[in-house]
Amino acid sequence: MRRAEGSNAVTTIRWGHAAFEQELHVTGDGVHPAGTSSPLVEITAADHGRTWSSSRLVDTAIGARLRYRTHRTLSEEDWQGVVVELHDEVSGVTAEVALRSPDGIPVVRGEVLVRNEGRAPLRLESVTSLVLGGLGPVAGADVLRAENDWLAECRWRRQPARLTVPDRNGRHPDHRHKGAEVVAGQGVWSSCGHLPMGGFADRATGRAWVWQIEHNGGGWRWELGEQDGGGYVALAGPTDLDHGWNRVLAPGEEFRTVPVALAFSADGGPDDAFAALTRYRRVTRRPHTDHEDLPVVFNDYMNCLMGEPTTDALLPLVDAAADAGAEYFVIDAGWYAEVGESWWDGVGAWQPSCTRFPGGLGEVLDRVRDRGMVPGLWLEPEVVGVRSPLARTLPDEAFFRRSGRRVSDCGRHHLDLRHPAARTHLDEVVDRLVAEWSIGYLKLDHNINPGSGTSADQEESPADGLLGHNRAHLDWLDGVLDRHPHLVLENCASGGMRIDHALLSRLQLQSTSDQQNLDRYAPIAASAPTAITPEQSAVWAYPQPEDSLDEVAFGMTSALLGRVHLSGKIADLGPPARALVHEALAVYKAIRADLPRAVPSWPLGLPGWEDPWLALALSTPSVTYLAVWRRGGADTVTLPFPRLSDVDVERLYPADSAAEVQWSPGELSLTLPTAPSAVLHRLEPRGA
Repeated sequence: MRRAEGSNAVTTIRWGHAAFEQELHVTGDGVHPAGTSSPLVEITAADHGRTWSSSRLVDTAIGARLRYRTHRTLSEEDWQGVVVELHDEVSGVTAEVALRSPDGIPVVRGEVLVRNEGRAPLRLESVTSLVLGGLGPVAGADVLRAENDWLAECRWRRQPARLTVPDRNGRHPDHRHKGAEVVAGQGVWSSCGHLPMGGFADRATGRAWVWQIEHNGGGWRWELGEQDGGGYVALAGPTDLDHGWNRVLAPGEEFRTVPVALAFSADGGPDDAFAALTRYRRVTRRPHTDHEDLPVVFNDYMNCLMGEPTTDALLPLVDAAADAGAEYFVIDAGWYAEVGESWWDGVGAWQPSCTRFPGGLGEVLDRVRDRGMVPGLWLEPEVVGVRSPLARTLPDEAFFRRSGRRVSDCGRHHLDLRHPAARTHLDEVVDRLVAEWSIGYLKLDHNINPGSGTSADQEESPADGLLGHNRAHLDWLDGVLDRHPHLVLENCASGGMRIDHALLSRLQLQSTSDQQNLDRYAPIAASAPTAITPEQSAVWAYPQPEDSLDEVAFGMTSALLGRVHLSGKIADLGPPARALVHEALAVYKAIRADLPRAVPSWPLGLPGWEDPWLALALSTPSVTYLAVWRRGGADTVTLPFPRLSDVDVERLYPADSAAEVQWSPGELSLTLPTAPSAVLHRLEPRGA
């Protein structure tokens, strides 16, 4: 902190640590990060719009008027931070901007607390969680965004920033903009359409930023634009423009934004920024033994029972899964529906079927435990089917409503977890399943999108009601794990429609996709570590009796650098295919202790949906694991490793492979004579 000579006014606030340092300049115009004139926070309200009319989050009247009031530095265990308090005399808004960074990790986490210190109610319509200018020149830089669809998750696209942020200067310079590159979530799912992530990378210098919005609903927005001659990024939760959001603050009331995080790489490009974000995710999540143990999970759904479990169908799978080396066995959708009854629109009571399990569900669960595995069940807790008795016994106020009417989507209602009846119902369900059945794993799914949100009363905007539910959902999950700390919870929403750090900071695993085609799953599995730590990335491995041995190895390889979710008709596999499955799980158990400390990189660049070759590397200080998939194209590929020179290359899986490798300093040449095929190698520096 530096003060002007002869004055008590703070002119510079320095905070951070060796891996991330920042200067904030205090001037008569407000507080700004060094090298930019952008405010620390941008706020719009119904009667306080923008200084320059546009659809951007920046250039707001309140943001321009906010002035320094005070600040305090934070030095918590393993964290550094600063809270800057700003005030606008005209609107009465006070904003506390909190910036924090974990020691040794170049990531800043931002959130803002807004308080109405005026005399009249204030109708907020947007509040940024973090604004940062000075990212660097837009010319020569790329913007990164990740499209995310059902069965096609984590599809990163890197393109020149000038395609969406054009240079409009010429004889007459122009520094005022109305547009920007904008990505926004919609509805209940946080990652339906796009991951709540993005990036900005300079092609020449390797300087890169990657960000994430830590919100478990679709009410979020990021924008990348140009300001002060360079790039800026603004990150926010729900807004009026995108979601119809508003929050009325009475005098003295407060509103807190959703948290966001921004990772920085000085010269290592997006790979180093993703690595930093991976380390940040690990230090900001709830501790759990599952993050270290990485047990193998068998789930009966994908390319297997597909929602039709019965005792006769499950018992052979239990034995085959145990023989292969699975440690958890999860019965997926349908276990609560009678034979011939739809398991979709009657969901809600979560009582086991009598006709599917004539000897009781306990017969199957006992077999699971007898074979040394922990039993698990599928739940979709936030929904109640329109045919369920719960749809009649729970009050209307316990469900999503708009204009006083209960919302339904695809034969289901959506619970509002702010209501005590909804939460009590779900607590009783989870506690009963754990107590009566000794369930150790719950797969928490979510398969409907009931629109813009919910209104508890006529004054509440649906988007604000949704935000309230999202926060209540997180609180409910915390309560479940407080009561059952050893319970393992998987996050699923039609595969990967809820990939976000708000949920992953609490839940132990994340479903990456419902994709059933092994060749299409490979780019999803290879890209998943951009958004999920490897030890939380649940990837299906579902060998089929009709698969070739190369296809069996291809599908198993996809899961070996994540969390193995074994499935498929493994009881019907022939001996050679079954041996490949057993081999893969033995290899996984031999390397899994390294995965919770490894960070990702992509030697061939971020995977493209149609790329013939894909590669994912996970590296610790002492070893690099490299998974490579060939889906077509030439039979040889060269993978650069500029930070490695003298290494031993060992093929880990499959042992019986026609793959050929050749290493020269900083480069690996790999030949796979058939497609599809895949291999896993270990690269270990000599003398390590």
